Amino acid sequence: MKTPTVPTPEVIIDGRPILKSLRVNHLLMAHVFVSVFILMMGCEPEIEPIRQFITYKGDHYSWPRVSETLQSKTMAFEARFNETAKYDFKDLSIQSDKNKLMGFCDSNSLPHDNSARFAWQWFNDRLEIYAYCYANGVRLEQFVGVVELNEYNHYEIEMADGQYIFRLNNLPAVTVKRGNASGMGAYYKLWPYFGGHIAAPHDVIIDIKSIY
Repeated sequence: MKTPTVPTPEVIIDGRPILKSLRVNHLLMAHVFVSVFILMMGCEPEIEPIRQFITYKGDHYSWPRVSETLQSKTMAFEARFNETAKYDFKDLSIQSDKNKLMGFCDSNSLPHDNSARFAWQWFNDRLEIYAYCYANGVRLEQFVGVVELNEYNHYEIEMADGQYIFRLNNLPAVTVKRGNASGMGAYYKLWPYFGGHIAAPHDVIIDIKSIY
């Protein structure tokens, strides 16, 4: 026996069926919501977080502590120093110690085995930037350029066959030997570190904006 269809009751106000109108409106709203959601998923902007790292007086490591891995063959970021980058140890051998800015460990290696980083020092009243690497346990340093305080500068480290390629703004690229890393595994990012042997003489602040 066929069950009879029971018509949906309607409320008539000013000659219009309100219940049917509500059903139509709900369907339209649902359609619009789904369309907007799909559009947003397809056009979601890339996030470029700016983190402020502070190495407190008497310490080497910066805060906050961050654990991330590199997701491509190139690391790119922008960094800004301020007046806290200035210091004077009254000893050139200590003044020339390299402080670490940012980089990565190469394919599951430890920092002092195989790694590539930008480093910096306040020397001759200017902020000098260096390529700072370990290749099979051997430390390699090479001058890259000079940057100004209180402005962002662009940094890149590219992994290539047998070498790292360092780029700072529009300056000529610098290449440094790469160790015999396996090429497999995680590439853990390395964040600001003061020293060298001497801890930060005062709070040192660096703003970093990761690109990729």
